[in-house]
Amino acid sequence: MKPALLPWTLRLLLLLASTPGPGPRPVAAQNSCSLRCGDQNGSCSCHPTCSGLGTCCTDFQDFCLKITPYSGSLMGGKDFVVQHLTWPGPADSVICRFKDSIDTLGHVDSSGQVHCVSPLLYESGYIPFNISMDGGISFPRSGTWLSVHQNKVSDAEKAQLVNETRWQYYGTAGTTGTLSLTWDSTVLSTPFVRIELWGYDETGTPYSDNWVAEWSYLYPLATNVANSGSFTFTPTPALPTYQRWKIGALRITSSQNAEGQKNVQAIWTNDHALAWHLEEDFRRDPVGWAHQQCLAWEQVDDEMPNFLQELPDCPCTLAQARADTGRFHTDYGCDIEHGSVCTYHPGAVHCVRSVQASPRYGSGQQCCYIADGTQLLTADSTSGSTPDRGHDWGAPPYRQPPRIPGLSHWSYDVISFYYCCLWAPECHRYMQRRPSSDCHTYRPPRVASAFGDPHFVTFDGTSFTFNGRGEYVLMEASTTKLRVQARAQPGTMSDGTMARATGLTSVAVQEQDSDVVEVRLAEGTGVLQVLLNQEVLSFAEQNWLDLKGMFLSVAASDKVSIMLASGAGLEVAVQGPFLSVSVLLPESFVSHTRGLLGTLNGDSSDDFTLRNGQVLPPSASAEQLLQFGADWAVDNTSSLLTYDSQFLVQNFLERPKHDPDFRPLFPNETTLSPGQAEEVTRLCGDDQFCRFDVLATGSLSVGNATQAAHQQHWSLVQSLQPVVTCGWLAPPANGSKEGMRYTLGSTVHFSCNNGFSLAGAQSSTCQADGTWSAPTPECQQTGRSYTVLLSVIFGSLGVVAVVILVYLLLRHRKGGM
Repeated sequence: MKPALLPWTLRLLLLLASTPGPGPRPVAAQNSCSLRCGDQNGSCSCHPTCSGLGTCCTDFQDFCLKITPYSGSLMGGKDFVVQHLTWPGPADSVICRFKDSIDTLGHVDSSGQVHCVSPLLYESGYIPFNISMDGGISFPRSGTWLSVHQNKVSDAEKAQLVNETRWQYYGTAGTTGTLSLTWDSTVLSTPFVRIELWGYDETGTPYSDNWVAEWSYLYPLATNVANSGSFTFTPTPALPTYQRWKIGALRITSSQNAEGQKNVQAIWTNDHALAWHLEEDFRRDPVGWAHQQCLAWEQVDDEMPNFLQELPDCPCTLAQARADTGRFHTDYGCDIEHGSVCTYHPGAVHCVRSVQASPRYGSGQQCCYIADGTQLLTADSTSGSTPDRGHDWGAPPYRQPPRIPGLSHWSYDVISFYYCCLWAPECHRYMQRRPSSDCHTYRPPRVASAFGDPHFVTFDGTSFTFNGRGEYVLMEASTTKLRVQARAQPGTMSDGTMARATGLTSVAVQEQDSDVVEVRLAEGTGVLQVLLNQEVLSFAEQNWLDLKGMFLSVAASDKVSIMLASGAGLEVAVQGPFLSVSVLLPESFVSHTRGLLGTLNGDSSDDFTLRNGQVLPPSASAEQLLQFGADWAVDNTSSLLTYDSQFLVQNFLERPKHDPDFRPLFPNETTLSPGQAEEVTRLCGDDQFCRFDVLATGSLSVGNATQAAHQQHWSLVQSLQPVVTCGWLAPPANGSKEGMRYTLGSTVHFSCNNGFSLAGAQSSTCQADGTWSAPTPECQQTGRSYTVLLSVIFGSLGVVAVVILVYLLLRHRKGGM
């Protein structure tokens, strides 16, 4: 009689039997959403817009799946539930297939709800999945799972290393004893758990096809321990077999699973340096051991390509760094908005990272700043910003080194920092290979905005008002096929009637073949909505999204930041009853833009350029500007905007993109009574946009919102003003300098060590032409100065005079004069 198979063995066999293979694909029925999610054709729709239009197939929710939770760590192991689907079938028949290649076992609970478990992934972003309810024969149901960088997952979802610093210094001087971890025991419905150590490594030839990233199961830390939510142990050095892993994480899973079984429900800790499991040699002499590791890293890193050359220079000031939102974003490890807790950069108040990884090497830039806005450089301080061979956020297409989110950064930039800087006093070696970038070649982006009823300020600074009703091209650029479109709808007067003025209610963007993102005001609510490829997104769990060709951040409920692959950025926010939008473009877009936001070329005289190339004069009348705006109406074939309600279909999809029947209010048609004039002047001052909007809508609050948006535009422009920099200035050898600012007007002072005297200028000032007023001086030995002086005198006065001078000098040094 054969022994009974364990449950996990049966499930593993079921997974193997369902592995994708060759064969014909099932044919989709046109009156069902089986295998048709996203399709608008057929007798009914399976597209996300069908719900609002009332055109969905009756089984839409059964096959086009919504899940809760919808996101989790890329480490996997998270259980999620399929909404709107109940199933009476057997529990072992559910297979969840991610990216057509990674299978995990799901189950049906006692209430008939279908569950899946997210897999271990090597990428972030939206991951498509399909579900089979027949043991892998067919996969007609589909949805998306959001894979998230481990550091962007809430602490509640992870097991916590109690005093994480202690874990990562264990074995160094003064760090011994026990270690503890905690977790939410209710996540795992099991009485006993296994705590496992997994190691991460990247092997193969760097920057080749055989460079591979891999998580490996190493060994159990504890088996069959109570699922109490905490565990304490005394670490012992791991066997030599496991010593090559220096980076890893702990996984807590049910003891019923096989050791190291992949893609089962589990809780993971953060990735960390495995000091606590390292060999006895480390504990005997941690500094010596780390020194050798640092030297080994130094040799390997020197043999790799120089990634620094393709990184962008840092912004010169903190104001520029925070304003250049298309190319730089807050480094969560040093955030001025959250108390400036800068563990690796003490003295800094804020750091940013380049949003996009470098194209060839997948590397990233980091820029840190002190309280006065000055950039902090490694040449001046070990607290300075350091670039990364592996971008911390990873880089598309992910999955291969050095583009794995978080983990490639650990492999090439973080663990080496432990070796050289934290465990051994060799930080100069690290800083030499990870030097801060100054801002010598940094060029701030140019910004254009639209807000209010609506008013426009172009990239070259032209201000005008265009109150059309319809959908329009804010800007487009041929170089990257960047398109930004907006919908304008009439506002409402205080008495409820329609105003003769419009405002932006939706903004959509796409670049190259990127995803399409639309930010809009939900109908009738004024609440901000974000749509990805015409489907409304939820930000209940995550406020940062890695999308195709862009990143998206929702730091607040009323503001969205969009960062595109080209370095262009959009800031869309709710301002009163309408949206405001600012578009930031780097220097590469100069002379390549057109649309309502003008031609970016430094010449405001051609901002009113029509599609056919005709240019309206800068003094164009309000009527001419209406013609200009109408010329930039979008058409249905190129529209990026969504039509998911009968109102939008009837008023925008089926009508002219510029409504010729809507007659806006022109500025010369507005008049104020003396009382109104006083009230408006008190609110608006000399802001003509604010005054116009009060008159056009009859609302002081609308005028106030317009004025705020207008001020924010000019504040952004001011923050992005170019800054003259002279570059880093070295201290003299055998001396020092005072001052770490290298921008226009900054002065650096020099001094020498004892026994040396200054030969050259005592200070140097950064000048308007980008040069220093004086080079770094020399610090010469004091005795050497006497020798030089004697040689000069000997040549001019003769031997007798020299003898007399030597006598006098000796008397002086003995205090005899």
